[in-house]
Amino acid sequence: MRPVSPNIQIYRPQLTSVLSIANRITGVVLGIGAVGLVAWLMAGASGPQAYAVAQSAIVSWTGQIVLFGFTFAFFLHLCGGIRHLVWDTVHGFELRQIYLWGWVVVAASVALTLAAWGLSLVMGG
Repeated sequence: MRPVSPNIQIYRPQLTSVLSIANRITGVVLGIGAVGLVAWLMAGASGPQAYAVAQSAIVSWTGQIVLFGFTFAFFLHLCGGIRHLVWDTVHGFELRQIYLWGWVVVAASVALTLAAWGLSLVMGG
């Protein structure tokens, strides 16, 4: 049997392919998060009991972990999108720059997520 290209047995994921896949996954995650946001808004519009149930789910440990994941997905998708906008201007296609800005996307996503959560804690959230 001929090996499939790329040969899965010797293929090593690269930063560019991992970020490409992550960008698609975060897009799906953000779509799911948008449905959750609408559900939360509907609970608020439905009255205090429904809102209390939704709010208790959000402030639980599980809810906080999910919100942290959505926050990271948002910033990873945002930073990756900005990198693609730069690429649309036909800049940054040298191999060294591709990897540099790939790691900048990862670092900026982590930093922005931590900054957003830190700010929310400082503001009393």
